[in-house]
Amino acid sequence: MAESNYESKIKQAKGSEAFKKAKNKAEEYASDPEKLNELIDTASKKASGNKGPLDAVWAQLMACFRLIKAYAKGSYREIPWTSFVMIVASVIYFIMPVDLIPDFILGFGLLDDAALLGWIVKTFTADIDAFIEWETNNGNQKT
Repeated sequence: MAESNYESKIKQAKGSEAFKKAKNKAEEYASDPEKLNELIDTASKKASGNKGPLDAVWAQLMACFRLIKAYAKGSYREIPWTSFVMIVASVIYFIMPVDLIPDFILGFGLLDDAALLGWIVKTFTADIDAFIEWETNNGNQKT
């Protein structure tokens, strides 16, 4: 069976030098609450201006942003380290202006970002859903 364009984008993004760099930075960010907060501030600004291409993963992406903020604050730590680092890496990749497809290429620049974020959301659904359940049970408001 032929690989779909979406699957091809995911494969390319996961194997790209940009994602390798993002993964290398992710552990450093994951261990520094200040860097995590700066990352989410930057990512939130970028996401709010690009909701259309991110529509398919929007709710889960916002949950990932809240998860990272809760982790930085120390209020949520019930996620495996490797899952957290991969989620952080995908957000770092998302904010990188020059990755597999540079973001300044109108109409195409966010395709790789959306594909990679979709893969992350699918791969770590259980961890993201556990956070959403924790968030709901603890009365935390979505931001």
